[in-house]
Amino acid sequence: MKIKWFGHAFFMVETQSMRILVDPWVTHPLSPASIDEVVNLKPKYILITHDHMDHLGESVEIAKRTGATIVGTFELSLEIAEKGVPEAQTLGMNIGGSLKLGDGVEIYMTQAFHTANRGAPSGFVIMTPEGTVYHAGDTGVFGDMELIGRMFNLDVALLPIGGFYTMGPREATWAVQLLRAKSVVPMHYNTFPVIKQDPEDFKSRVEAVVGAKVYVMKPGEELNIKA
Repeated sequence: MKIKWFGHAFFMVETQSMRILVDPWVTHPLSPASIDEVVNLKPKYILITHDHMDHLGESVEIAKRTGATIVGTFELSLEIAEKGVPEAQTLGMNIGGSLKLGDGVEIYMTQAFHTANRGAPSGFVIMTPEGTVYHAGDTGVFGDMELIGRMFNLDVALLPIGGFYTMGPREATWAVQLLRAKSVVPMHYNTFPVIKQDPEDFKSRVEAVVGAKVYVMKPGEELNIKA
């Protein structure tokens, strides 16, 4: 399984059978790719944690050009349809629900403590034959992260560390302890001045108290995960 970070909260999870995009805000200031380049990746699914512009991003355009299916909360699926994405390309689920995408890939929608214009903010656990990834979405730390960690054997947790809108390095370190993930990738930082952070500070905090490996990625880099 490959995980590619495009900056901010935008990731691609690539299994042997499909590519899944999460929160594809392609045009952010640190983006390493163009919309055309992302379209050429031919994703099968696009997961959206909530409808703030830096997470909904260019998902509508990508879906229209590729035929990819957008997955989010029920209310978000209605919003996507209103923007012109065919109903057959939207899947509106809800927190606590799971969905089989095929070829042994399954997703589980988690809660997230944040806000949204429509529906509720969420996160996703992506379970594949090659490993399990948790994308926390925009959130503060919350106690039920421990339950998520107990329910799923997490190979990688993708966690916001920017502060201001989400948890910062201190709170995200607590999240790592609760989740008990084998490895962690920080996200949602340095895109705007208000979420300026040093990811190495987060890495040193985690490695001082938790056994998890922290991968500080640059936009455009890939991580290979073996379950």
